[in-house]
Amino acid sequence: MDDNGQTNGHPKHTDWSKIPVEELEKGIERQMVIGEKLMMCRLRIAPHVVTPAHDHPHEQMTIVERGPVLFTIGDSQQVAQTGDVLHFPSGTWHGATMLDEEVILVDIFSPIREDFLSAPKPSGNGSR
Repeated sequence: MDDNGQTNGHPKHTDWSKIPVEELEKGIERQMVIGEKLMMCRLRIAPHVVTPAHDHPHEQMTIVERGPVLFTIGDSQQVAQTGDVLHFPSGTWHGATMLDEEVILVDIFSPIREDFLSAPKPSGNGSR
C-alpha cells in the first residue's frame, strides 16, 4: 500500500495508524484505503457534527466502529450503535447526526468515490 492508502492492484496488509489522516473540516477526520473497484474510509467525527443528507450513485456500507449515531435514511431516522452495519444502495438519501460522543465510522464504497481523491491533504502521519 502506498503512502496514500492505494493498493495499486497488489494485495497489501497495513493498520490504520499507518494510513494518512485528512482533516476534512473542523471535527471530521478521514483515512482512506483505495482498491481497484472499491474504497474504505474511516471517519473520526466529533460530537454534535451533522453530515447533511445526500445521495450518490455509489453503493455504500457503513460500520459503526464507535457510536451512537442518528442516521437519516430516506424519510426516517434511526440510532445506530457500536457494531451496527448499515447498507445504502445506490441513490439512497442518507445523512448522520453525531450525538454526545465522538464517533468512528467505516464507510465502504463501490465503485470508488472519485470525488474523494481530490480531497484535502493529510494533516499528519496517521497517529492521533
